Amino acid sequence: MALVSKSAEDVRRRLEKLRSLQWLLDNRYRVPGTNIRFGWDALVGLVPGAGDLVTALFAGALIVQAHHMRVPRVVQLRMVVNVLIDLFVGIVPLFGDVADVFWKSNTRNFVLLERHAAAPGPPSRGDWLFVTGVIGFVTLVAIVPLVMVYWFVHTMMAAGILK
Repeated sequence: MALVSKSAEDVRRRLEKLRSLQWLLDNRYRVPGTNIRFGWDALVGLVPGAGDLVTALFAGALIVQAHHMRVPRVVQLRMVVNVLIDLFVGIVPLFGDVADVFWKSNTRNFVLLERHAAAPGPPSRGDWLFVTGVIGFVTLVAIVPLVMVYWFVHTMMAAGILK
């Protein structure tokens, strides 16, 4: 598949369409009497199981466009991580639905897309720190249980419980 042209007019037109999608997913409605806004991401997320998966697929449209617009790969990875955070937090009943109202991964991703698509440049230090921090956190979450199991088994063997 050929990459999309990056003329200023093409980028502006694509960003306008994506801004509409982002607005529908994250900011379409307002809680009366407050400045709290939410969109279809939070509403569809109320459907157990499939809701968050469906909205993650819509969020993928922003990431696909970022790829077509040649946004730096680390920024694309940051966008994927934003959607994954939204997806995994959204799995938790009630808490995930409330988190959808405040996390707004589509808005975060649109800001990244807008920043990097219009005037391509290198990824920022914050992009690298965010991605590195998430990878470090996931690695830590994977390693800590293994270390704890090793320590538990070692302690039990030292106490003579396991032989």
